[in-house]
Amino acid sequence: MSKNDQTPAPTDFDSLAFRRALGRFATGITVVTARASDGAMAGLTVNSFNSVSLEPPLVLWSLGRASPSHEVFERASHFAVNVLSAEQIALSNHFSRSGSDKFSGVEWSAGLHGAPLLVGCCAWFECRVAARHPGGDHTIFIGEVEKIRDDVKRAPLVYFGGEYCFVTPAQTKDAP
Repeated sequence: MSKNDQTPAPTDFDSLAFRRALGRFATGITVVTARASDGAMAGLTVNSFNSVSLEPPLVLWSLGRASPSHEVFERASHFAVNVLSAEQIALSNHFSRSGSDKFSGVEWSAGLHGAPLLVGCCAWFECRVAARHPGGDHTIFIGEVEKIRDDVKRAPLVYFGGEYCFVTPAQTKDAP
């Protein structure tokens, strides 16, 4: 673009390049679970989890509207975010696949309002659905956190560049 031309040059958007660039951002791995009032349960591996607010305590995550689990999450009044520990790669893979009964053979207990809490995680957030917003081909779920628990002895599972990774704290005096 020249100094006198304020119109950006047209570009083709490359979805694969977009996905690859997003993969350069390390994220934690969670399994978000819910139980609707009719007893239907859903759970899926999610790395779109993020904090929104401390007062009130709000978190968000997003789910593709084409997901087979979408209907259960739409009907549920609560959900749980299970932050996976470094030992739970198999559990992450298990909940990332489509399937009818993802909870068969998985150790869990019922949290607030029945949302499944998975055994062995490094943190759990039990949330009331505060809002649902459309976001492109996804729904953004915002939850007000009603209960938290964490296990500081367990390291989190991380995803970066299309691969599972483990956290090694940096040895620095300038940490925030």
